[in-house]
Order: sequence, then structure tokens, then C-alpha cells
Amino acid sequence: MDEVTLLSADGVAIGVLSKAAVHTTDTPLHLAFSCHVLDRDGRLLVTRRALSKLTWPGVWTNSFCGHPRPGEDMSHAVHRRAHDELGLRITELSLAIPDYRYRAVDASGIVENEICPVHVAIADGPLSPDPDEVSEWAWVDPAEFADAVSGAPFAFSPWMVEQLPRLRELGAV
Repeated sequence: MDEVTLLSADGVAIGVLSKAAVHTTDTPLHLAFSCHVLDRDGRLLVTRRALSKLTWPGVWTNSFCGHPRPGEDMSHAVHRRAHDELGLRITELSLAIPDYRYRAVDASGIVENEICPVHVAIADGPLSPDPDEVSEWAWVDPAEFADAVSGAPFAFSPWMVEQLPRLRELGAV
């Protein structure tokens, strides 16, 4: 089982905990990442979380998320999760929102509490999503998708609702 890096309030690593034990109703602050993937035509890959996911099952979200292993280079972690979760190679990985942090509670009471740098990448090849991670996916026009998210934020992950407008302001998606 993978471990995640626990963080102090100012973002300093203070320990590790198994991924299985970290997400509870009292989740400690830990390190994660989000990645938004575009294709060569500028369409954004959005995914629907598998119904078996502990947090926000069945919710539409960004392309993929994950946790770097303790001591793992963030870029390596993003590439690893793209492959593990989506069966996808990515290129042109860039850090778009280095300081993103959020805390959210899902309907079951499970808490997400993360410092979560946000990345953008380009898809390099076909998708082959892991059904334990992703139940559906779509390539969407970013502007049209942003309108959908702002019109019905309850249908999307809270991190997607917060990240997408910032990415649009930056011209990253």
C-alpha cells in the first residue's frame, strides 16, 4: 500500500501515513496533486470517479489526481499516476497552480485535506482507464465545460470547481 506525506500547516513534511488510513472524517493535511490533460486540439479530458472510490464516488472531476510517494519527485508521481490511472502517457507537463490547497467534506463525512499543486499536460497516445479509478471520461471544450461547472457545481468535485476558473484565468486550459 502506498504511503502519503503528512504536512504541517506551513507545508513542511512531518511524517507519513498509509494512503488507506489517511482519508477519514479527520484527515490530516497531506501532499497530493491534480493534473488537467489536454489533447492536441485543446480539448480537456474530464473523468468520472469510479463508484467504488472512497471520496466523491461517481463525481465528474479533472483528468486525474494522486499522491506522490514520500521522497518521490512530483513530476515522476504525475507521470506515474497518468499511466496507472488512465493508461496514458503525457508530455509538456507544467505546474500551473503551485499553491493550491483545499479542505472539503464529502456526503459520507470523509475529508480531503491537501496541499495539491495543479499541473497541466498534453496527452500522448490513447487512453486505457483503470475501471477501479474511472467509470467514464470525455474530451470537452474547456469554455463549455467551465460553464457547466459554474452552473451545477454540486455535480463536480470541489477541487475541480475551485481549480478550473483559476486555470482559465491563467490561460492554461
